[in-house]
Amino acid sequence: MDDLLRLDDQLTPEQRMIRDAVRSFVADRVLPDVADWFEEAVFPARELAPQLGALGVLGMHLDGYGCAGLDAVSYGVACRELEAGDSGLRSFVSVQGSLAMFPIWKYGSEEQKQEWLPRMAAGEAIGCFGLTEPDQGSDPAGMRTIAKQDPSGDWILNGAKMWITNGSVADVAIVWAQTDDGIRGFVVPTDTPGFSAPEIHKKMSLRASVTSSLYFDDVRLPASAVLPGVTGLKGPLSCLSEARFGILWGVLGAGHACLESAVDYAKTRLQFGKPIGAFQLTQEKLAWMAVALEQAGLTALHLGKLKDAGTLKPHQISFGKLANVRAALDIARQARSVLGANGITLEYPVIRHMNNLESVLTYEGTQEVHLLTLGKVLTGLDAFR
Repeated sequence: MDDLLRLDDQLTPEQRMIRDAVRSFVADRVLPDVADWFEEAVFPARELAPQLGALGVLGMHLDGYGCAGLDAVSYGVACRELEAGDSGLRSFVSVQGSLAMFPIWKYGSEEQKQEWLPRMAAGEAIGCFGLTEPDQGSDPAGMRTIAKQDPSGDWILNGAKMWITNGSVADVAIVWAQTDDGIRGFVVPTDTPGFSAPEIHKKMSLRASVTSSLYFDDVRLPASAVLPGVTGLKGPLSCLSEARFGILWGVLGAGHACLESAVDYAKTRLQFGKPIGAFQLTQEKLAWMAVALEQAGLTALHLGKLKDAGTLKPHQISFGKLANVRAALDIARQARSVLGANGITLEYPVIRHMNNLESVLTYEGTQEVHLLTLGKVLTGLDAFR
């Protein structure tokens, strides 16, 4: 399928090599089985993690400790190719690199970095990120998970988190909790007594992804478990900005897969004696889908260059996450209509991507949160309080 604006021509040779390597991995290791994973609601995290580590995409935008130290656009391109396979695959990589590894890399002690980052970059250890709670999502300041320091210096962690990607397969959880000094992050090995992570079932979206609850029942942690480099919401919100950047690139892959499927189908599906792609209404759908995808690609590329220049702002990430997820979801829905009844079967990728994008629309910040973030920048007035 033609890249109408030739956006990939803007990539460097190294970025195109990363694109091709990740695309090949997805074609060989993911696409043959992902429809079955989705139908059976499984994700082979332990099998794929070391393969993704060998590919170099786990924490690829971080420096040192076994991480590749690549630029932001390279990370975005990798996310795009991963999500062309499935949003669950890109979510695994995003959570590992941006939500679990990044806070250790950014705010952790040298001991924490040495203990976890090399193994996580290699896919030998899996991480998760505990922020959202059963009663607190968009307002993390109201979290009820608490950590108290006892006279011995140990921390005692109690509470619950929900909708945690990788939770049931993780070796380490980055958990955010209220303390007497404000919100702090904790590095919690998942074999610590009192920690449990039951998997959430009966999902109709992100089925090829492990989603869990986390429970902390008097989980005792040493003083060294706290992330020493940050206090307050700055910590978790900075991690979310890293993850949202991967999302605004990743959804391009889902949108592209849906558009490509619709174009191929429209050229071969015959009605009234000719391919449905020869009808004006079908061509109109395909053209608008392509326009939306290319506009989203321009947004992602621009934001990637801003990030590499060190000038990217959180509200600009909100812009990208809001606009690009909506564009990808609209493309998926239109593609579903082009495929007709075949659009609802897992023989084609469209319904799988469409269902997944319904989750991507609301995780890492709902569209309402991002709209109000932009509204605050435009007006100078805070609608959150």
